[in-house]
Amino acid sequence: MTTFRHAAAAFALFLSILLSGPAAAQSDPGALFDRLGKASFAEAEQIIGELARTGDAALAPALQAFGAGDLYVRKADGKVFVGRGRGATLQLADPVTGEAVGEEARGALTKIRVNNTIRRAVNAALGGLTLMSPDRAVRLSAAQAILRAPSDDNLALLETALENETDSSVRIVMAEARAVSVLSSGRSVEEKREAIETIRSLGGRGAIGILRSAEARVDDSLRPDIDRAIAGIEGSLKFWDAAQNVWYGLSLGSVLLLAAIGLAITFGVMGVINMAHGEMVMIGAYSTFIVQEAIRNHAPGLFDWSLAIALPVAFVITGAVGLVLERGVIRFLYGRPLETLLATWGVSLMLQQAVRSIFGPTNREVGNPSWMSGSFQLGGLAITWNRLWIIVFSLSIFLTLLVLLKRSAFGLQMRAVTQNRRMASSMGIRTPWVDAFTFALGSGIAGLAGVALSQIDNVSPNLGQSYIIDSFMVVVFGGVGNLWGTLVGALSLGIVNKFLEPYVGAVLGKILVLVLIILFIQKRPRGLFALKGRAVES
Repeated sequence: MTTFRHAAAAFALFLSILLSGPAAAQSDPGALFDRLGKASFAEAEQIIGELARTGDAALAPALQAFGAGDLYVRKADGKVFVGRGRGATLQLADPVTGEAVGEEARGALTKIRVNNTIRRAVNAALGGLTLMSPDRAVRLSAAQAILRAPSDDNLALLETALENETDSSVRIVMAEARAVSVLSSGRSVEEKREAIETIRSLGGRGAIGILRSAEARVDDSLRPDIDRAIAGIEGSLKFWDAAQNVWYGLSLGSVLLLAAIGLAITFGVMGVINMAHGEMVMIGAYSTFIVQEAIRNHAPGLFDWSLAIALPVAFVITGAVGLVLERGVIRFLYGRPLETLLATWGVSLMLQQAVRSIFGPTNREVGNPSWMSGSFQLGGLAITWNRLWIIVFSLSIFLTLLVLLKRSAFGLQMRAVTQNRRMASSMGIRTPWVDAFTFALGSGIAGLAGVALSQIDNVSPNLGQSYIIDSFMVVVFGGVGNLWGTLVGALSLGIVNKFLEPYVGAVLGKILVLVLIILFIQKRPRGLFALKGRAVES
């Protein structure tokens, strides 16, 4: 009896080994790679899935080599190797361990063929094998690969990786990849409904494309869910598109505010149409370039502080140029607006040519400090750091000027000259020097605008010409000499421009804005916020 039990146990052991042998061979990576040597394209795709299910990240290099066409089968024994090199001899490596195993004549090997289907399967398998990588970038790339080529083979591994993922941005991509993979799998209808809801909650135009492509493959009972999800995403996109246009409008408005605010001061106090104002903006931008070049050559560690250093430099340089321009040219032309316009236009051409002679006609590179580089998402809004900081900077300049005009002796004198020049002069205010320093202040602020614009526009001799007409429109629309009018005018024109552009284009949009301003001025000749000034007195 004991002998019988021993024989039965031995037979059971032999049977289990016999039955498990093929299964073990199926999961042995080396055996799987060797099977690729004789496999058809369809069989190779199945083998790639089995390699992915092993979860062994060490197989990724060999799969990459397969996708690149660098897997070879040796004719003598049917073994598969990774082959590298040129000429008649190839360096061979084991596909599982990656260890070098010697050289072989190219004629003794046969390249394993691949097609686009195999490459897609390889990319999906690589995504599954690298989902658990300690490197965030590798995990993100793996999730994106699965999102592009969803596969039921990677679903379990993807769910495990999603449970362990701590990075929020990687989790979002993994969740979307899992939802897409569920829609392509044989999971239950309820799980697929949850996947549809996941894709809808993630939103975006890519989600609509995913749902539309999945609609042809799912059960008819799921199509109403997909239609509702698409409708919800489209409604959300319309809202975020409108919000994005508002943001773009505020961004453009802040640029116009920077360019126009100095012009509003000089135009309001002195009644001077300064066609060289755009060149003050240009000089401020080139001042930033000079500062950054000096820092790059002598103190590269201070590059992140380059804009903070450039601000006072640009203000002083452009303020000095404005002071010289007012004392040397403009003060002799007060009361003659046409001659002033022509003279400042001639000065603008001279300044442009001077910059071309010194720096050349080509654009100059002005870099972004690290804190002004990149972007971030706020809901469905894409917000760049440089635009955000320019808005903050514009409002800071605006508030500083308000304080200067309301709380300082110089601001009091400026307001007095604006409201009644003769009375201010009779009270002992030296109006010529108020004019000179007001012009210098307006020019200095234009230089600060140039520092900001150097971060979002080309620094070239023509930089100022892009903003001079818009600046005059802002000043006239808002009310000559009124800072609040300049703020409201700049932001209003910026937002209107950005809402018109998608429908009529950028050029026609500007023309329509100009027409609207002309019609508005027919009703309110002194702008949104009328201010009694020199032009009104005369």
